[in-house]
Amino acid sequence: MSEKLVHVVSHPLVQHKLTIMRMVQTTSSEFRTLLREISMLLAYEVTRDLPLTYVEITTPLTTMSAPMIDGKKITLVSILRAGNGILDGMLELMPSARVGHIGLYRDPQTLTPVEYYFKMPPDISQRDIIVVDPMLATGNSAAAAISRLKTLKPLSIKFVCLIASPEGIDLLSSEHPDIPIFTASIDEKLNEHGYIVPGLGDAGDRIYGTK
Repeated sequence: MSEKLVHVVSHPLVQHKLTIMRMVQTTSSEFRTLLREISMLLAYEVTRDLPLTYVEITTPLTTMSAPMIDGKKITLVSILRAGNGILDGMLELMPSARVGHIGLYRDPQTLTPVEYYFKMPPDISQRDIIVVDPMLATGNSAAAAISRLKTLKPLSIKFVCLIASPEGIDLLSSEHPDIPIFTASIDEKLNEHGYIVPGLGDAGDRIYGTK
């Protein structure tokens, strides 16, 4: 695994909000709000290296050359359904971003992903993609999603999650060593059911109150 491609966002606000999200007594409403807030903070980090170009503008006082993001806008790709929790927060910061969705569910026996939905903007080959999913557990779903996206030949792909397991990072980095991973925490391990420990439970269930 190339450690330089794994970025842990250790900002105090991110870590504080993540701790509250982990608590079993945190309600679905609170969980969604915190996830949206953390997602905006993660968006700052994952877009830090976006290329800029300079354009001539007029302020109320004068004209100047000012920086703007160069080229096509970002495409945010949510791995359904839990990825929508991160998507909502990032869209608040980047409302002009295009959005794609990948529907994957984890086979309960094999823990391998099965695709049931795939919808992307038509000009994806001219765009930078940020794939979002709260949990990088086994890594199988993220790896499958990125493999599918690579067939469309986007300009770049990054992966953003809230919590990652060492096993998930190893698998994703092994299958896609070129893909940067941004996360708020690398937790201890996976349990026998493929859940991250200590983690925060099933992110989709906690977002939507489905238990």
